[in-house]
Amino acid sequence: MTITQATPQRAAVRRRRQPYLLVVLAAIGVLFLLLPLIGLLVRAPWRSVPHILAANDVTTALRLSLETATIATVLALIFGVPIAWCLARLDIRGRAVLRALCTLPLVLPPVAGGIALLLAYGRNGVIGEWLLRALGLSLPFTTPGVVVAETFVAMPFLIVSVEGALRGLDARYDSAAATLGASRSYTFRHVTLPMLAPGIAAGAVLCWARALGEFGATITFAGSYPGTTQTMPLRVYLALQDDPNAAIVLSLVLLAVSVAVLVGLRDRWLTT
Repeated sequence: MTITQATPQRAAVRRRRQPYLLVVLAAIGVLFLLLPLIGLLVRAPWRSVPHILAANDVTTALRLSLETATIATVLALIFGVPIAWCLARLDIRGRAVLRALCTLPLVLPPVAGGIALLLAYGRNGVIGEWLLRALGLSLPFTTPGVVVAETFVAMPFLIVSVEGALRGLDARYDSAAATLGASRSYTFRHVTLPMLAPGIAAGAVLCWARALGEFGATITFAGSYPGTTQTMPLRVYLALQDDPNAAIVLSLVLLAVSVAVLVGLRDRWLTT
């Protein structure tokens, strides 16, 4: 066998060996991610689940979480989709800076976000003082305050998802509509929006799930008042101090919701 023939064979052998290391590392990573969930399932007090879930404060917290997360998602859709469109389609000066600012809550610690919300919308805040004087509206430690906090931390998920979907669309469809005399608003409603619907749906689900699990900004800006601002994550935190079994059961509820979200997004991810 000549050297020129052996060299490609050795290279092929090395290529076949490399994936084994990746598989081992992937297996360790998956185990690292799954062990906490397995621990939650193994240690769950299954016999006490019906009794704990039947408690009035639990159902109230769950209902409040579902309502505020849904409202926050609607607000994120109203404002987030136009932001994503502007970032993806308009040639704006300083667009990179604008994108960074709009997605800053993704990396901002939630407690810091709650403090920022207090300084902006609190009674002595930049806008909050005016809202209180002009409209008699005070957002901190109220249910609308929960919605504001959840919208603040969850909207960037929608913006990132929708902007990515917009950049993946073929701009020639918009150009074709423009050559046929369609206005930008007509093109967006009847051409862009239908093609963008799967991306918007995926972003909305991620936004809703993030809003449902929000803790830091909510407790800092809205507090934890049962029936008013105490959402499920806050209820879990309080239960962990007094009744660990209840905290485990409530965590299972949030886990079930998260799994349902991931299953709902499965087809979207597999087709991208």
